[in-house]
Amino acid sequence: MPSTYPPLNLAVRTPRLTLAAATDDLLERLVPVVRAGVVTDGEPAPFDDPMSLYADSPDREWRWMRAIWAGRSRVDASFWRLYFVICVDGEPVGMQDLIGVDFAAVGTVTSFSWVAPEARGRGVGREARAAILQLAFDGLDAREAASEAFADNHASNRVSEALGYTRNGTAWATRRGVAGPLLRWRLTRDEWAPRRRADIELSGVAECRPVLGR
Repeated sequence: MPSTYPPLNLAVRTPRLTLAAATDDLLERLVPVVRAGVVTDGEPAPFDDPMSLYADSPDREWRWMRAIWAGRSRVDASFWRLYFVICVDGEPVGMQDLIGVDFAAVGTVTSFSWVAPEARGRGVGREARAAILQLAFDGLDAREAASEAFADNHASNRVSEALGYTRNGTAWATRRGVAGPLLRWRLTRDEWAPRRRADIELSGVAECRPVLGR
């Protein structure tokens, strides 16, 4: 049964995966992945501070869910964050978010994602980013999409490059309290248009557009 809250009816479907709005039922199904750990020992930390996924279990799961509940409740033209669970063959394997700040005025978005360690290396992250870009540009008429990642987060930076983003400077952020350099990326609507895919389906967008600033 559709939700009375339009953002929870959003979905993006590709031949490989579905980005399903992060309902409580889907979050519960994703809890075991969060509990097992998203940050892999021995690899560079991928997220900037503060990040619930760095906490120890069970605080990790509680903080992660509380952050999503808080963000999910704040949706208006000045700020919104849409949370999606990445599902492959019906199984939740990660999250893909889309964020808009003053979207009604500037039409720009940023994205954030993570994929369970066992689902990495199969192109899931790239496919999820392509799907969220389709929602941003085709569904919400965004002007520009931005992304950033630590310089040693090679997987994320490769996805940005492969999807046509161009470098847009650098910045610094902390991860687990230690400063590290970030690479910034941007993708304009005109740059994305030649890459627009015909095999990605959007649903639930029309009723969301007014509250998102479109």
